[in-house]
Amino acid sequence: MDSTSWAQIKSKYRLGQFVQGEVEFHAPFGVFLNMDESLVKGLIKIPDFLDEGEMSEEMYPEIGTTVGAVIVGYNDSNCREVYLSAKPSVLHKALVPLKIPVLAS
Repeated sequence: MDSTSWAQIKSKYRLGQFVQGEVEFHAPFGVFLNMDESLVKGLIKIPDFLDEGEMSEEMYPEIGTTVGAVIVGYNDSNCREVYLSAKPSVLHKALVPLKIPVLAS
């Protein structure tokens, strides 16, 4: 993938954006999601599943299920992965933005 295509992917998949993908593969370090972009995979690393406690492979979502997550980074070294977080606190911030009222002067 050339740098122009990777730049286009990064502009499509912005940091903080909520996305959904289908679980494609389990690895000891996390779960890979098939995004709607055939050249790009999403990766939820083990520490990015839970706010507290330990994540085990038995807790991984099943292959073929759809998972929602938030984009938290990019793997620029191979230009084919976006890093995702499925932590409840991160999902909550992405899905329920706080509205702060404007102070009247």
